[in-house]
Amino acid sequence: MQRQKYTAKFKFDRVIESLRKDNVSEVARQYGFGVNLLSKWRVDFLKGGQTFFASQPEQKVEALQKKIRQLEQLLGKKEVELSLVRNFTDFYESPNGSS
Repeated sequence: MQRQKYTAKFKFDRVIESLRKDNVSEVARQYGFGVNLLSKWRVDFLKGGQTFFASQPEQKVEALQKKIRQLEQLLGKKEVELSLVRNFTDFYESPNGSS
């Protein structure tokens, strides 16, 4: 069974709804997820508000930029290796074109 992923807005809206109705089980049943999950969201919300549920896009961007830097370094190394191989083959190639 695959885990359902909920957006920050969805979580925030369900928490607010459960606080207004003052009935966690009714809201959880209405949207088809567990009471424990909604209770956890409520606790998390009270600790940090809506920002708690927001993803960290900056972290994702930083991770992707780090991966790009690593790949650029690898590409640079491969270009140097390729250049060395070309120079090596040019140096040892005979004047008439045969090896």
